[in-house]
Amino acid sequence: MKVSNASLPNHIMPKRALISVSDKTGMIEFARALHEAGVEILTTGGSKAALEAAGVPVIEVASVTGFPEIMDGRVKTLHPKIHGGLLAIRDEPSHAAAMSAHEIEGIDLLCVNLYPFEETVARGAGEAETIENIDIGGPAMIRAAAKNHGYVTVIVEPADYDAVIAAMREPDGIPFTLRRRLAAKAFARTAAYDAAVSGWFAETGETGQPGDFFAVGGKLAEELRYGENPHQWARFYRSATQRPGVATALQLQGKALSYNNINDTDAALELVSEFAPATPAVAIIKHANPCGVAKGATLLEAYEKALSCDPVSAFGGIVALNGLLDEDTARLITEIFTEVIIAPEASDAAVEIIGRKKNLRLLVTGALADAAARGVTAKTVAGGLLVQSRDNGRVTAEMLKVVTKRKPTDKEVADMLFAFKVAKHVKSNAIVYARGGMTVGIGAGQMSRVDSSRTAAYKAGEAGKAMSVAEPLTKGAVVASDAFFPFADGLQAAIDAGATAVIQPGGSMRDDEVIAAADAAGLAMVFTGMRHFRH
Repeated sequence: MKVSNASLPNHIMPKRALISVSDKTGMIEFARALHEAGVEILTTGGSKAALEAAGVPVIEVASVTGFPEIMDGRVKTLHPKIHGGLLAIRDEPSHAAAMSAHEIEGIDLLCVNLYPFEETVARGAGEAETIENIDIGGPAMIRAAAKNHGYVTVIVEPADYDAVIAAMREPDGIPFTLRRRLAAKAFARTAAYDAAVSGWFAETGETGQPGDFFAVGGKLAEELRYGENPHQWARFYRSATQRPGVATALQLQGKALSYNNINDTDAALELVSEFAPATPAVAIIKHANPCGVAKGATLLEAYEKALSCDPVSAFGGIVALNGLLDEDTARLITEIFTEVIIAPEASDAAVEIIGRKKNLRLLVTGALADAAARGVTAKTVAGGLLVQSRDNGRVTAEMLKVVTKRKPTDKEVADMLFAFKVAKHVKSNAIVYARGGMTVGIGAGQMSRVDSSRTAAYKAGEAGKAMSVAEPLTKGAVVASDAFFPFADGLQAAIDAGATAVIQPGGSMRDDEVIAAADAAGLAMVFTGMRHFRH
């Protein structure tokens, strides 16, 4: 049966409503306003108890269906007298006849928000409790009401109560435009809810992989001024996966984050989370690439070392720390223009210092993002999505295969593992020089690996000039490559720069040629067997 928009009522004044909510914020005030407008209210369970306690007259759904709530409330609204009341096309004769024959009364307004599945997952509840918080009746009613929005108003969150009551106070009632907007929101809500449920099943399953169907969803966190460029609109959504990060961080101060701020801050936190809090570490990010990363005895020392790698690029960058931001480090960071600082915690003194820079954003996450956690990433392509598991691969000293005549020293091994962790977070092709637990040159995103090698060496040279260091910073450093060297020329650039050891995945058809070049120069080289492309 087809119903054209032209035949739908433009305005509707609800006579009967059903309220069944888990989030009871504003529910009593909303229900009282409905009652004062002469609306009969049906309700269930906890909503019924709360409304009765507040003195709002209600009718229990069980008295309408003639069937009690059973199975611990799992079955209460799944009944023709409820769904018929929501789905009936009021001015269709056959629907009206069915309503009369089966004593079904219309439900003109549905107010339902769902069991708190996302919140249950976020607090780490067990499997039985999580499954019990998968709502069945709620989504069914929401979808029914949203489908029949020509006649029914559907509300899925308290934020829309005021708009509905305001419309009801107009002489004609709730307009079709509002009903349609709320219906679109309702379908988006149930889609995001189902995406959260399917995502949880995938993540907690044996493989951690989605199956034949993949769903994504989220809740609007913030309207952004624009996207990567001013002519693009942008919004920031929070997903149901509550892994610590930018989406879950508390912004203590500073102006609103931009699209690029969020993207870069996420990259910064992901990188610094590779380092356990016991080892103070700092990452400085610009355009989603690190321009300096370092470990230190303190966060202050780590920041000084990270900044020295590329002080020019660090201007206007993002700073991520893997521990509590202290007063001295905060003071030093504010000496140059910085867009965002993100850390697990910040001292009161540090917050006060950052507060003197009114535009500088300070975010605290409460924890690092678990670098070893399972999960998926997705990227849109024309007509589809590319989905993969997160790159949570981590290389240890035991995994290294020495392929040259000279074995690396313990110091070189430590620096190589550090450099390879950083390379994992550099856009490919990636080359990272490191020495003493700090980057000294980074080459990112070049089409040729040899160009990345030369760029990294050039950056190191510029940093050395800024430090008034006579010898190149790359002399005596190690070099990490995110993928194998396809030819010896990329390695030769590292040799020319004075590197003493190389860490790379290996696996090239010309590995023997590259190994021979390393041996000829007296370099130590190890293969990881793990590649870290990042695009």
